[in-house]
Amino acid sequence: MTRPDPLRRALLATPALVLMPATLRAAEPIGAAVTVRGEAHLATAAGVAALRPADPLALGDTVSTGADGVAALELRQQTLVQIGPQASLTLDRFIAETGGVITLGGGAMVFDRPDDLPPIDLAVRTAFARIGVRGTRFFAGPSKGVFGVFVQRGSVQVMAGGARRRIGAGEGVDIAHPGAAPGPVSGWKPARIAAAFASVGLRP
Repeated sequence: MTRPDPLRRALLATPALVLMPATLRAAEPIGAAVTVRGEAHLATAAGVAALRPADPLALGDTVSTGADGVAALELRQQTLVQIGPQASLTLDRFIAETGGVITLGGGAMVFDRPDDLPPIDLAVRTAFARIGVRGTRFFAGPSKGVFGVFVQRGSVQVMAGGARRRIGAGEGVDIAHPGAAPGPVSGWKPARIAAAFASVGLRP
């Protein structure tokens, strides 16, 4: 019997959801769902419900998607995060003017913050790495059998396995498994970039 590799185990380790009425939603939103395609859910302190466009998002909320799900989320000041199928994203802490922490529990995401907005200090936590972000557009998630981080615009710092890599526009790194250090920074080929963004329903 074939045992799943570490990458597959980490990405599939998403807790089961129990559906609750859509009226059980948290107050004090820090953002909202923009578009939702396929299966997606919003988990709050009050319970879990199907995610719909315009649903508010509050601190501590988790958005998750099914095998056919894609969700675009807008945080304050035009900060956009799009997640692909079988992904989960938790809003641990977010302040529009300064930044915060979000957790990618599985799947892939694209973060996009316009260059003409003031930079913020945001950390994206995953099972593979911690990604330090200021204003930028980047992909993080499964790519070519590993966990990849690719920056289309701006720069990020990737911290994993006791090592740190700074990635600029057009560059990416690979992380073979949770606990491993990032590989060398290198340019990604157009086909890989296109496939990465397509995995969350976007074009580069």
